[in-house]
Amino acid sequence: MARIVLGIGTSHTPMLNLGPEDWPRFEELDRRRAHLHKDGRPATYDELVAAAPPSLRAEIAPERHATRHGEAMAALDRLHEVLAAATLDAVVIVGDDQKELYRDDHMPAVLVYRGETIANVPNRTTVSMDQDVAWRPDWARRASARYYEESETRHYPVHATLANHLIAGLIDREFDIATANALPEGEGEGHAFGFVHQRVMKRAAIPVVPVFLNTYYPPNQPSPRRCYKLGQAIGEAIEGFPEDLRVGIVASGGLSHFTIDEALDGEVIRALREKDAGALQSLPRERLNSGNSEIRNWICAAGALEHLDLRWVHYAPGYRTLAGTGTGLCFGCWA
Repeated sequence: MARIVLGIGTSHTPMLNLGPEDWPRFEELDRRRAHLHKDGRPATYDELVAAAPPSLRAEIAPERHATRHGEAMAALDRLHEVLAAATLDAVVIVGDDQKELYRDDHMPAVLVYRGETIANVPNRTTVSMDQDVAWRPDWARRASARYYEESETRHYPVHATLANHLIAGLIDREFDIATANALPEGEGEGHAFGFVHQRVMKRAAIPVVPVFLNTYYPPNQPSPRRCYKLGQAIGEAIEGFPEDLRVGIVASGGLSHFTIDEALDGEVIRALREKDAGALQSLPRERLNSGNSEIRNWICAAGALEHLDLRWVHYAPGYRTLAGTGTGLCFGCWA
């Protein structure tokens, strides 16, 4: 029978695709995007600056950026080493699609990909969060490029047999999910999945099963409770797979962004460590919008990893502007 033997959680922000000297440049993007206050109310960049504490200035000093970046690179290396040592037969990746493949004309709440392979395409023309590629500066384009292959499309293996078993198991457990056995012509996997292939797996050809959650876009975002229950159902279905497989679960994304919410991040990490399923399922939905919404991927993974312990976790608030924007950088491992 198949066994889930490893769990991994990783942030996938483009901050991790650049050096620390480039982090202040994100102000150019942050000034253009919509933001939220920590209670979920809409906010402009200037409103966030006005509300930010003076202590943020120290958080965006060059030496602090260098420290945060170095710690994050070390954590990513550790995740890769742990994954490589686990000798996995399949990796289920739980990630979100920010209108890279699925848009308003068809936005699945949950989709399991079951093709024989999934493409990773260099120089994607679509950009996450509907940002127009035409205006994006070169440094931002370089950051986005690191999610993808450098020159030629690569087709990564998918464990289609496990994917089809997972689909059937989820249907039996009353999850009416979407499926896909191919991507649109010329398109490739989005950043949440490309980051895992490029930065965590370091392009290893371990078969994957991509699970897409619509974390970002109303009106059909799964609730935190539904995400946790989905993870539990994924775990049960995998354990019912008749072949002897060693399976890993990866949560890609998060934690809080684009406005960092250290209190929210701390509560999520505490609940993950203590296996506090109730707390994870009852997180306020109004605090899980914008980038914070990717916490849903971790909630789903936690449901599948109930039998394992969060053995280590590294967290640092990766502030990048005086508005308190950035990413709650988080990396963890269940074993």
